[in-house]
Amino acid sequence: MERDFSEVKMLGFDVFGTVVDWRSGVARAVAPFLEARHIVIPPAEFADRWRALYEPAMESVRSGKRPWVPLNELNLENLVAALAEVGLDVAALPMEELEEINKAWERLDPWPDSIEGLTRLKSKYKLAPISNGDIGGMTNLARFAGLPWDMMLGAEVTRTYKPQLATYIGSARKAGLEPGQVAMVAAHNYDLAAARRAGLKTVFITRATEHGPGQKTDLQADSDWDVVGNDLVAVAQALGC
Repeated sequence: MERDFSEVKMLGFDVFGTVVDWRSGVARAVAPFLEARHIVIPPAEFADRWRALYEPAMESVRSGKRPWVPLNELNLENLVAALAEVGLDVAALPMEELEEINKAWERLDPWPDSIEGLTRLKSKYKLAPISNGDIGGMTNLARFAGLPWDMMLGAEVTRTYKPQLATYIGSARKAGLEPGQVAMVAAHNYDLAAARRAGLKTVFITRATEHGPGQKTDLQADSDWDVVGNDLVAVAQALGC
């Protein structure tokens, strides 16, 4: 059952996996590079390897082991590590080529329902990413995918990484709102659990193939989130948009 959203003024979105399909986009971007260097690994598997380094890299910042580093820089470091894992002599590659591959995260396709859902939701709410992505990358991705954000919020604005509560609370405050006036939209239960602890409303959608056909996580809502839908169009319908 949907909860009272009468105080909600803005919807904040997880982006990678929730709004855009990172796995297919990254695989598409790296495929020619891997083929040209005769690296025998399926592009989707390489995308998974690269993504597997994402959380440990952010945790090094969250834990205070290193100072703030924006996600585009962490992704570049992780790309170097992932290429080394598959046997490539990364030191022999021009940095410009690595930086171009890293832009894969700015060239991801929206899920089929995303643009319609966001457009309908925008008729009633302000929309913003509350993402771990950096502002520059999020802006480029929005232009590529046609994402109709009203503002850019999230990790670089607060200099914290989700699921630190400051990312959600600080994003709400930067928008001139209290946490209770914001609802977090995500396909990841852990993200919504943190958002709820921060005082935000919660909206869960299912992205059952975010991690490929064998995905075993986030196949359903693990808690009584305020709104649950199969996709963003269903969420728009539930919220009267």
